[in-house]
Amino acid sequence: MAVGSSNDFDLVVLGAGTGGYTAAFRAAQLGLKVALVDEDKIGGTCLHRGCIPTKALLESADFAEHLRHAKDYGLTLSGEPGIDYVQMAARKDQVVKRMWTGLKTLVDKNKVTWVAGRGRLEGPNKVRVTQPGDDGTPGTGGDRVLQATDIIVATGSRVKSLPGLEPDGERILTSDDVLHSTTIPKDIVIVGGGAVGCEFASMYHDLGTKVTLLEYFGQIVPLEDREVSQALERSFTRRGMTVMTNARFDASKVEVTKDGICLVVGPDGKEPQELRSEQLLVAAGRATNVEEIGLETTKIELDRGFIKVDGRMRTKEQHVYAIGDIVGGLMLAHTAAHEGIVAAHVIAGDKDIHSIDYVKQPRATYCRPEIASIGLTQAQAEERGRPIKVGKVPFQAIAKAIIGGDYEGFAKVIADKETDETLGIHLIGPHATDLIAEASVAFELEATPWEIGGSTHAHPTLSEILGEAALAVDGRSINF
Repeated sequence: MAVGSSNDFDLVVLGAGTGGYTAAFRAAQLGLKVALVDEDKIGGTCLHRGCIPTKALLESADFAEHLRHAKDYGLTLSGEPGIDYVQMAARKDQVVKRMWTGLKTLVDKNKVTWVAGRGRLEGPNKVRVTQPGDDGTPGTGGDRVLQATDIIVATGSRVKSLPGLEPDGERILTSDDVLHSTTIPKDIVIVGGGAVGCEFASMYHDLGTKVTLLEYFGQIVPLEDREVSQALERSFTRRGMTVMTNARFDASKVEVTKDGICLVVGPDGKEPQELRSEQLLVAAGRATNVEEIGLETTKIELDRGFIKVDGRMRTKEQHVYAIGDIVGGLMLAHTAAHEGIVAAHVIAGDKDIHSIDYVKQPRATYCRPEIASIGLTQAQAEERGRPIKVGKVPFQAIAKAIIGGDYEGFAKVIADKETDETLGIHLIGPHATDLIAEASVAFELEATPWEIGGSTHAHPTLSEILGEAALAVDGRSINF
């Protein structure tokens, strides 16, 4: 345990996003004296500029779409539902504030010392924090130097654009800009068909915006199973969105006019076309926050902008760990939290803590229909030479999906034909992001498809989709 002044700690966590605060809370629960440092609010990008506010907006958009089908449920509403985006944005802010208020109470509950200010490493055991003044002005409150036995770096990431394409917050936007907006464009071009791009495409379309989605690779949500990507593209196209894969354009030649933007784009090898819209949203990934945090005062190594760590989140500098977006991996909030827990247990001396296995980390995309997955895609399993067997069941076979009026999509379970090992589970459809939890437990317990399907799933529930798909691996699905 740390002894001495109030600036001596067993652990200092630099960065209070999901990974950082999770690591700090768990380390404190394990008996360590912990300081949590951040120049921003606790919760980081996920709570204030990412996961939570975007999902609040998506919930409103999805609710609007459900109201359009009220008649199907025997409900009579007069006319189309009106969209009050100002109120939607206000509700989003209320959700964030409520979660932030609760999160702040956990700092005291877990007996963690909160240190506001910008932190910078000074070697492997010291963090200098430039604090805000009494009026909140950054950097005017003097420095506080924290001594630490161990340090976890969790400084996260930020939105990035394409070379030559400068967001202005009005015509060319990032996801951060969208969350500050109180208006909806009549049409929008979205660059990037990954999770963020697809979520905003789905949201804008449900709110009445004409959407064009551009993806550089050959499929949208390119990290997902090909069948899932194809199903999502069909769904988007059927709803009226324009989806262009293998899209190529010169970012430096995007023209900003008084009415919007103009760019010339086309599928690779085909004739390009001119696109005009009121706004352009750049959803082309994120850049790590590794600059000006003192990494050069340590032995920490970088690889393409990411901090190099081992499976227990240890860097090349003894006593310095790194978690979250800055180490790459999946760059997801829940994965950062898991990395933080692993690092905290290692620091506390837990000898049995497992190494991070990113294959066993669930992935979630909150567009409509939702996507969730864990493990290998079919292509990845085949590339590894695994002999596979596949079970696939549509949501149309599930009573609860029919009752809910939302039965687009399917569940797909991939297993090794010889060992019966579960290799991958993929969902596209209603509440897929909630249903993936069962698959995550199954992977953690190394359950076979027969064991997943053999467990009783309450009826009627959406969870039956996983049981049926798991049984279908061996041709034993009951309801399909």
